Amino acid sequence: MIAIVDYGVGNLFSLQSSLKAIGAEVTITGDAAVLEKADKIILPGVGAFADAASKLKQNDLHKVVISQARQGKPLMGICLGMQLLFDESEEYGLHKGLGLIPGRVISMKGIVPDEYKIPHIGWNHLIFPQKRGHENPADKSPIFSNVNEGDCVYFVHSFFASDCSQYVTACTEYGKLLTAAVQKDNIFGCQFHPEKSGSAGLSILKSFCSL
Repeated sequence: MIAIVDYGVGNLFSLQSSLKAIGAEVTITGDAAVLEKADKIILPGVGAFADAASKLKQNDLHKVVISQARQGKPLMGICLGMQLLFDESEEYGLHKGLGLIPGRVISMKGIVPDEYKIPHIGWNHLIFPQKRGHENPADKSPIFSNVNEGDCVYFVHSFFASDCSQYVTACTEYGKLLTAAVQKDNIFGCQFHPEKSGSAGLSILKSFCSL
């Protein structure tokens, strides 16, 4: 069973519908006991980092997400949910994240060229970075096992993950290479919305569900 964390932030029902469309058993829950029993956890999120982090701490949901991830349970963060996986965010102040993946979240302003609109909204290509010892396409992140480089996914964001190069599994080009996806062991993050990304997004969700 896939548990979608309900902490008052996120497009939960479109994500639930996408998971059901690929045949996954899914529930939306803010109950720690249900999250502990789930096979996998998805942490969604839209909006401001500080507000989301605060809401996640209500009922100590951040503690169960951290503990389950550290026990090896597959966890996927989506959009703001991915950003919460990192150490901290510079969005309107400095705010602490879950600390599950080393790195920080910074503004696109001053990073992408001035002629590029912020927030970055729309479809962009995935780029799989080559890493030493990982030049073989078969070595790409398992959630991309049925996705090709160049496939398009849907983004909505003004901030992006930085200082995390060893965990980056996909980038996208928006005047500059920006982090599109990350992985650290059993912990995955997608800056884009797979539930809004057509067949490529459904393939990513299906691969995660099959881990």
